[in-house]
This record gives sequence, structure tokens and C-alpha cells, in this order.
Amino acid sequence: MIRTGIGYDMHQLAKNEKLVIANVEIPFELGSVGHSDGDTLTHAIIDAMLGAAALGDLGDYFPSDDDKWKGASSLDLLKEITIDIKNMGFSINNIDSVIIIQKPKLKQYIPPIRKNLADVLDISIEQVSVKATTVDKIGAIGDGKGWGAQAIVTLSK
Repeated sequence: MIRTGIGYDMHQLAKNEKLVIANVEIPFELGSVGHSDGDTLTHAIIDAMLGAAALGDLGDYFPSDDDKWKGASSLDLLKEITIDIKNMGFSINNIDSVIIIQKPKLKQYIPPIRKNLADVLDISIEQVSVKATTVDKIGAIGDGKGWGAQAIVTLSK
């Protein structure tokens, strides 16, 4: 059985916050606002995994009104979901994702982001695709007020 899920997340960008993507801190004057570490990419991947397994969404597992998750590393959240998915008998076949952000440019950070994700997911780095794009200065993301990510995950059982 092959199952596919899609995930999407978006967070505000603000001063005095850190921009962390899969535990890689990106030097930038703005950072992600969130209850946990605001890691939009990892949140989108979690939602895609949960969707593929028909288990709901990120908020079902890690509600933003629960202080237990305040400031948590999103990779820790991903690890918990990975264990649940594998305990259900699923294997992760592939992850394809895209980070949508106007600035900063992320090309140099993609390899360590992919490595950190693959390590937590306990899969090969070749099974984790991470891309980055801009929106040509359109909308809230183009204005630098936020950033988003989309992911698709394929599981097999």
C-alpha cells in the first residue's frame, strides 16, 4: 500500500526572533514567530506525514496552547511523529518540499537542512528533497512579512 500526504505551513517573520529550519539557524535580521521554534518547513513535513497516514494534523498532536511545546525544536516533534508512523508499519519512501521565502537566499543551507531531516527520519538523504523559491515580491511573503513551506510525503506499508 502506497500513501501520499501533503502539508503546508506559514509563519510570520519578525525582529528579535530566530530563523531556524531543521535545526539550522539562518543568519537574518528577521526570524520566525511560532509557539515552538517556528520551523515552517518541518511543520509542513509533519503535516504531510500525518496526512499520508490519515492521522490528522500538527495541531492535533502539538497544540499551540500547550506550554509543553513552547520553544520546542520542531525536529523533536518530527521525531515523535516518525516513531508513531513507523510503529504503524509505514516506511518513508520520499519527501519533496519547498520553502517559500523572499529573503534570505537559502541555497547554502539546503545541504545541512536535508541532512538533519534525513537523520531524524532515519532515511537516506537521497529520499529528502528541499528546494527554496521566492514569490517575486508578491503578497505577505514577497513583502517579507512571512514565509511558507509545502511538502509531500510518500509512505508505504
